[in-house]
Amino acid sequence: MTSQYLISLPPAMAPVFAKLENRPAPTWFVGTDPSGPPAGSGGATAHLLVEAWKHEGADVPFESWLDAARRVVVHAGGQSRRLPAYAPVGKALLPIPVFRWSRGQRLDQTLLDLQQPLWDRILRAAPDSTRILLCSGDVWIRPGPEPPRLPEADVLVLGVRVPPETAQHFGVLFCHRREPGRLAFTCQKPSASRIRELGLSYRFLVDTGLWLLSSRALRVLMDRCGWNPARASFHEGRPRPYEFYATFTAALGTEPRFPDPELQALRCAVVEWPGAEFYHFGTSAQMLASVVALQNCIPGDWEDRRHPDQVLQNARVVPLLDRETRHTLWIENSVISSRWELEHQHVLTGIPDNYWSISLPPGICLDLVPVGEDRWCARPYGFTDTFRGAWDDPDTRWLGQPVAQWLAQRNLQPRDLGWTPGLDLYDCPLFPVLSSAELDPNFIQWLWQPETRGANTWARLWARSPRLSAADLLRQCNPRRLYEQRAGLRLEALATLRKHAQWSIFYRLDLEATARLVVNAASAPAPVEPGPDEPPLNHAREAMFQAALARLRGDSGWRRLERDAFDSLRDMLVREARVTPARPVRSVLEDQIVWARSPVRVDLAGGWTDTPPYCLEHGGRVLNLAVDLNGQPPLQVFAKCIPEPVLVIRSIDLSAEQHVRTYAELEEFGDPGNPFGLARAALALAGFSPRFHADGGFDSLEEQLRDFGGGIELSLVAAVPKGSGLGTSSILATTLLAALSDLCGLGWDRETLSHRTLVLEQLLGTGGGWQDQLGALERGIKLIETRPGLRQTPQIHWLPQHLFESPLTADCCLLYYTGITRLAWNILGEIVRAVFLNSPRHLALLEEIGRNAQRGALAIQRCDLEGLCETVRESWRLNQALDPATNPPQIQAILDAVAPWLAAAKLTGAGGGGYLFMIAHDPAAAARIREILTRHPPNPRARFVRFSVSTTGLQVTRS
Repeated sequence: MTSQYLISLPPAMAPVFAKLENRPAPTWFVGTDPSGPPAGSGGATAHLLVEAWKHEGADVPFESWLDAARRVVVHAGGQSRRLPAYAPVGKALLPIPVFRWSRGQRLDQTLLDLQQPLWDRILRAAPDSTRILLCSGDVWIRPGPEPPRLPEADVLVLGVRVPPETAQHFGVLFCHRREPGRLAFTCQKPSASRIRELGLSYRFLVDTGLWLLSSRALRVLMDRCGWNPARASFHEGRPRPYEFYATFTAALGTEPRFPDPELQALRCAVVEWPGAEFYHFGTSAQMLASVVALQNCIPGDWEDRRHPDQVLQNARVVPLLDRETRHTLWIENSVISSRWELEHQHVLTGIPDNYWSISLPPGICLDLVPVGEDRWCARPYGFTDTFRGAWDDPDTRWLGQPVAQWLAQRNLQPRDLGWTPGLDLYDCPLFPVLSSAELDPNFIQWLWQPETRGANTWARLWARSPRLSAADLLRQCNPRRLYEQRAGLRLEALATLRKHAQWSIFYRLDLEATARLVVNAASAPAPVEPGPDEPPLNHAREAMFQAALARLRGDSGWRRLERDAFDSLRDMLVREARVTPARPVRSVLEDQIVWARSPVRVDLAGGWTDTPPYCLEHGGRVLNLAVDLNGQPPLQVFAKCIPEPVLVIRSIDLSAEQHVRTYAELEEFGDPGNPFGLARAALALAGFSPRFHADGGFDSLEEQLRDFGGGIELSLVAAVPKGSGLGTSSILATTLLAALSDLCGLGWDRETLSHRTLVLEQLLGTGGGWQDQLGALERGIKLIETRPGLRQTPQIHWLPQHLFESPLTADCCLLYYTGITRLAWNILGEIVRAVFLNSPRHLALLEEIGRNAQRGALAIQRCDLEGLCETVRESWRLNQALDPATNPPQIQAILDAVAPWLAAAKLTGAGGGGYLFMIAHDPAAAARIREILTRHPPNPRARFVRFSVSTTGLQVTRS
């Protein structure tokens, strides 16, 4: 079922949202709140749904349209009285600076960019009955590590645990202590003391504004808003004013404040998101406090470098801003020249290029809003102004004082302005619209400082100028000009980030998006040579960034630049291996044969997190099992010494052999498809190449072999088809290295074998991670984890084998060779490129892939077959999200043929072909799957293979 996003925005922003934010229809529908009296959050929801339905043609009944897709409904078109700076575009489009601890964020990101992945994640986990996810545009929930399970319900709300002092400013959910998922009642902004009092009897959570509604709940909501399904219209032509949060939710729960039988009949559930964090962007102070808190929320390296409460983005700021006195600052899309004097509690937005002399007292904010094609609306306001209340009420404040006092100080008479008594300040035309020539700094200063020189002149200018109210600006703002100015200042900021890339966030950005920002700039960013003290991966990232720029320009040289990035990664890993070069010494008798044999591995979850560069920066986490096929280890290597000084490599399964006599021949590792490249690379790493020899090697390979006591004959057996998805090439490399280690007295332990296999794959140009070799090196079922770092040291957590040994469950597990081959080299390159460029989509998927491996390990530990099935299903979904080609039509046809009997399935490797691991609902269903695919195989090569969990892993013995 597809998802669609419906968002309400202010009138000026709505028509240009799709173009300016690159969020086109039909995925996004943009509307505005209904005109006239406020419709409330419930009425606005009903209005937005109906407008979206009409926009799509209203070809089907409204109720059928609702059921046809899941939708996210975002309220971002409110008045934003307490956050004036972003009222004209909507708080959801508030620019958010890149968090210094993050990877993959964009310089042009907005609050909406942070929110959308969370909404998608919630909808994926939502019960089948959910039709809409209702969201607040000014709230972001930083999710906890594990998403909660969402039960079946008509109304489901997500809550987060916060202190009473925080909760008192929002809606609060009170739940029964013995049934924490059952709502008792809701309260809107109860005092902290009242929350503590109620907390003695109830558990409380802050309402995150994230509500999931079923069709049944939506019908009740639409009814309360005056919707007539028979006439397919509202009774009064527009929604009846109705508050979702204050009225609808107040009628829910077992102890509702305003009982409503229809609402009480709905199934309601509350779900706490453990470890989640609640951030609100509803006021100027909250916006600044939330961003600063997010910048400081990650402990570790950042802990000693606390981010000040100064947020500067898309801005050119010349004055030095002392942290102690110039605190609580938000400067965005603005130019602050050297002649400005700042204090604290300022929000400065939209200020064009200038050389003004302006002094801002504490608590004064300034917003210059583009109007029309060449004019500006000057909007000063106080940091805590709420723009609520009658202008002539002494308690209504603007710029920190009663409005009548502001007028009197400037000798302005309300009767001359035509302001009616009781007019709400939000609707008062306070803000003058000026040409660029009229933007005099003395006039701007006069707006908050009446004794400014030329005060009478400025009073006359203010009185005769066209003026707009806060409400007018939502209609009169020109968002295109606002975005253009921001884009120009952003490019300036980016140039500074590039200049100081060693210390800045540059290499942590989404570099593909960054390249798109600058590709059409007048002067393209010149290449930067990272310094010797910078993280090694920065060299590769710089090459990949330049490659992305060249690719976007259509420059054919981008492939060479991209190869430079891959070469940089390879050289870095190879250098690590050369720290401990090898000195091979013959350690077997002349008639002895070294026999190394390994199982293969079946990846259940976590694959791709083990691949450099991802694992080097984030660590990896993989759940897999080592298996023998048809009762034997399928990968075997026989090694022995021979009198002639030559290296003989023989492949039994390929019926081919090769003789290597020189170093040059040995180092021709060739392309990944060369059947002997792998063995030659293994011999090189074992010290038979000067590059990896402890003493720098000999004058020739023949001389080295004579010193060794003769040549070496290697016989390889791979009883697994190529492209099987069982990690064959990596495991065969490990098996080769293990045989050579024993033959040559190298004494490599399992960790060294794993690391050298990683390097070997880099030498071959195939890349790859560590899960294949570790999956076969170590016995049984295990969760393998590594920490970030160039040296990947695995921590192995062995798990019980009960699910794969007990007949009741083991008989449900099937291994099927599909007969379809797809090698992983292309997808590997695409994913490595994405990680180098900090692609947020790929990084998020890889993070979730790692979490899924941990969930699967817990399921196996609990002997929970359904939990394992859920892990395998999610693993398959995530792999397809990472690379859609993972599941080609031929594979899907196999899955479709046995779908009624199948509980879970996934391909065992990178995807596209090879072996398919399946779990049936029960042993009878497994028999049925076996029968169907045996009778109707997709091709002559397809077949079931008997597998058993390996209890030994890699074995090396001598004759």
